[in-house]
Amino acid sequence: MHADMSFLGLFLQASWLVKLVMLLLLGMSVYSWTLIFSRTKKLKVSQKALKHFEERFWSGHDLSRLYKESSARSEHITGGEKIFYSGFKEFSRLHRMPGRNVDSVTEGAHRTMRVTLSREIDELETGLPVLATIGSISPYIGLFGTVWGIMNSFIALGQVQQATLSMVAPGIAEALIATAMGLFAAIPAVMAYNRYSTQVAKLETSYINLMEEFTSILHRQSMTESE
Repeated sequence: MHADMSFLGLFLQASWLVKLVMLLLLGMSVYSWTLIFSRTKKLKVSQKALKHFEERFWSGHDLSRLYKESSARSEHITGGEKIFYSGFKEFSRLHRMPGRNVDSVTEGAHRTMRVTLSREIDELETGLPVLATIGSISPYIGLFGTVWGIMNSFIALGQVQQATLSMVAPGIAEALIATAMGLFAAIPAVMAYNRYSTQVAKLETSYINLMEEFTSILHRQSMTESE
């Protein structure tokens, strides 16, 4: 009787530990692809939102009017617009205080924007550590399943008088599937992590540039009003 060499057949013939490794790797792969699709959508939306807001910000719009537009939908703004909104809101609050100092008002708005920036970057980086973990440990989990499966095959081989290739081939094949599944889970996760890390870094740089430019505008405006 020939052994079933299909993927399902090899899985069903595998030892319980190798089956557990395969199922774990399959779950990790499915989860990583879920993260990949969600992060792709999130980063595309963030890039588009930043581009749209920068066009409005640098188009010569009155900042007070721009703030009112952002305030009207404050529950839905993200990224650069949220940084602008939080900074202008804090600036307006401090600006109304008696005995205000130009530098302290500007610095207070800048600190608020830094906090908002940190939260926005944390949101963009959601799931990236998981992708990095899956990319780094999946090959080793698959290799563990392979070593275990091959070890069992050779143990069984040593218990027979006459060994043939057909006897050991299914065991080795099912063990090697674990390595293949480990690589299948790891490669997309590593590629996605590298790509998304680069995109997040670029967005963070754009946010910081916007924040610094806006801080300079607020400082100039405060200096003009204090004269």
